[in-house]
Amino acid sequence: MYAVIRSGGKQYRVAPGDVIRVERTPADGGQVVFSDILAVSASEGQVSRPQGDAQVVGRVVEEGRGDKVLVFHYKRKKQYKKLQGHRQPFTAVRITEIAFDGQKFTAPQEPEKPKKEKKAKPAPEEPREVEAALEHHEKKAVHKKKAAAPKHAAPHKAAALKKPLAKKPGKGKKK
Repeated sequence: MYAVIRSGGKQYRVAPGDVIRVERTPADGGQVVFSDILAVSASEGQVSRPQGDAQVVGRVVEEGRGDKVLVFHYKRKKQYKKLQGHRQPFTAVRITEIAFDGQKFTAPQEPEKPKKEKKAKPAPEEPREVEAALEHHEKKAVHKKKAAAPKHAAPHKAAALKKPLAKKPGKGKKK
């Protein structure tokens, strides 16, 4: 059992229990009703246009924005470049029911996930262990400071004595 619906200028093939991402749609109480149905199939190999009132009902699962798409405009030889990003908003909908011609097809109930409990913070450690840890970190910091201190060494004598050489006489142009 499936239906082909139109939403946001796109077509989707949906079956009860499917989760689809459509363009952002307003949801009344978490429910979305799609009334623009293009085709339905009650059994395999049988596709028809729905007669009369047909609708697909879904439940909003999530709302968000898609991945970023970079839009880059460029004109050669004109030094024109423009970069812009875009994230398309979406609504994720779980299809719960497809109804047409007096028939209703519903999705199986989703088992509810147990809510995760927040973990309690561990009890503070014993004061001696905390002090020992602080002392250890302080020793490391002092050791790093000593290692990072600049070494004050006298410049090399040979490098200080070098002077630019003067031109030797007699090496000029010959007449």
